[in-house]
Amino acid sequence: MNIYFCGSIRGGRGLAKTYAEMIGMLEAYGKVLTEHLGSDEEIESKDRIMSDKEIHDRDFQWIEESDLLVAEVSIPSLGVGYEIGRAIALGKPVLCLFRTGSEFTVSAMIAGSDNVEMKYYQNLEEVKDLFDAFFNANAPHRTS
Repeated sequence: MNIYFCGSIRGGRGLAKTYAEMIGMLEAYGKVLTEHLGSDEEIESKDRIMSDKEIHDRDFQWIEESDLLVAEVSIPSLGVGYEIGRAIALGKPVLCLFRTGSEFTVSAMIAGSDNVEMKYYQNLEEVKDLFDAFFNANAPHRTS
């Protein structure tokens, strides 16, 4: 299974460590196409040498290749909102996670969408259960 994980990059990297931990958890369910998102060093070394168009095209290809999308939306990001919208348009299951107590509020366009499974969490221990439920409901069933 291919998983597209997204979270804020240019909008703020305050949750980079959380992204890295979530990516680590997601690897139990399949291949995370955007594993670099958890590392500021990898983002700097890979994306720095790419044009905005190259990043857009690469990321959109990954969204197309993914089976589903998981987004951490506690830090507002135009790019993450765009990625969520593209995944919805392609019929991908979408899970959005928002940390309660954030200084921000989640967009009504995300939280109010019938095409988004919106979940709130306080700590990473809760996220594991949210992932289990989401993947059990949305993972493509494979036959051997």
